[in-house]
Amino acid sequence: MAKPKTQMSLMSGLSVPKTNVVNQGKDSPRKVNLRRIVFALTTLILMLSVLVYSEPKNSGDATASVHRLLGRWDLTLKTPLRESPSWLEITQEDGQLKARMVSRWGHARPLPKFELSNGTVTFVSPKEEEERKDDMVFEGKLSGKMLVGTTTGPDGTAWQWTGEKAPSLKRKTDPKWGKPLQLFNGKDLSGWRMSDPASTAIWKVENGTLVSPGHGPEIITDAKFEDFKLHVEFNCAAGSNSGVYLRGRYELQIEDDPEPEGPTMRTGGIYGFLTPSPEQPRRPGEWQTYDITLVGRVVTVVQNGQTIIDKQEIQGITGGALDSHEALPGPIYLQGSEVGHVAFRNITLTPGK
Repeated sequence: MAKPKTQMSLMSGLSVPKTNVVNQGKDSPRKVNLRRIVFALTTLILMLSVLVYSEPKNSGDATASVHRLLGRWDLTLKTPLRESPSWLEITQEDGQLKARMVSRWGHARPLPKFELSNGTVTFVSPKEEEERKDDMVFEGKLSGKMLVGTTTGPDGTAWQWTGEKAPSLKRKTDPKWGKPLQLFNGKDLSGWRMSDPASTAIWKVENGTLVSPGHGPEIITDAKFEDFKLHVEFNCAAGSNSGVYLRGRYELQIEDDPEPEGPTMRTGGIYGFLTPSPEQPRRPGEWQTYDITLVGRVVTVVQNGQTIIDKQEIQGITGGALDSHEALPGPIYLQGSEVGHVAFRNITLTPGK
């Protein structure tokens, strides 16, 4: 009986190799599942690696773009008639980008929308500020050190615009002052030109004073200046409005408006940016004086012997500026496009060296 048991045991032992020979050309279900698991795990590891290594790069690119955008920009808008200056300041608060703008006219004001998406900036100037039927939408991208983009005119035609970072204009040393120059000779318009020579409303010389036309052209010096001290005497008729533009870009306001605007837009203010303090009482029909010192973008204004702005920075160009090229010298210009008549005399400028 032992022998048959031994044979049966041997036969049982031989059955396993026989099965392996039969299945040698195929993977068992267990091996197939194992390979699938290994493949899935390998794919998952590769995907996670891509995410881990690409996310800091993308995040870094976005952070770098935001950093390059922050600050003040001098804009130039190319309209069919001429190049119009504007100004933009971009800040970041609580992780959100915000902006304020000086358009072709008006004062510095916050914008309702400023976005950066996929490298494209979009900002909106409301229709009420632009005196048109629809909002003015700006789109642009960084191109090297410039912002380059498009917007539309009131009729829907495309307008191009560019922006360059505004210069700091910080001076390393105080200027040395040269000899005073008389800008107005009290006799004629020598050394001055009107912004629209064909205008029927013109500046006049009356009794040794230079008188604005009211709703007419601006009057601009032929000479251009960098740093200077400027003395101006002015007489603002009741209900009238004018301004002294420093380098043709920063308006020092003169007004006797029946409905005065905000404090930066009153007599003695740098329009939309700096408030006179203490604000001087209104004196329509009386002669007053301005003594202005402009060094870089730092200004001091003395009105009638009282310092009302003391070494404050002008952050950007004001509405009505001749251009936005703040690094360049510019002229003195007197505003004639507003209402009423303002007379000027004893206009003397001392240039810095």
